[in-house]
Amino acid sequence: MTFAVIKTGGKQYLVSPGDKLEVELLDGAVAGKEVSFPEVLLSEKDGKLQIGAPLVKGAEVKAKVLGQTKGEKLIIFKYKPKKRYRRKIGHRQKFTEVEITSIN
Repeated sequence: MTFAVIKTGGKQYLVSPGDKLEVELLDGAVAGKEVSFPEVLLSEKDGKLQIGAPLVKGAEVKAKVLGQTKGEKLIIFKYKPKKRYRRKIGHRQKFTEVEITSIN
């Protein structure tokens, strides 16, 4: 089993070829195109584990962009008692759906 730990959007993901995941919005990512993640923190291939310090040299994870989506709507409600202050704001985070194709 081949896997890697990548870093994108300030988060870390454990990925294997064939995995589908939602990552923070990638600028310029178009559905059907290929995108690469050069920030590989850990890589395992054929039983050999490579740990980066902080990144694995020469390692790269390639993925196919499936599309852009939005997450669930979050409600932010601010309230101060006895001051007649109420504020309601909504937010939907944008994501890019990707499918991991290869780990080099």
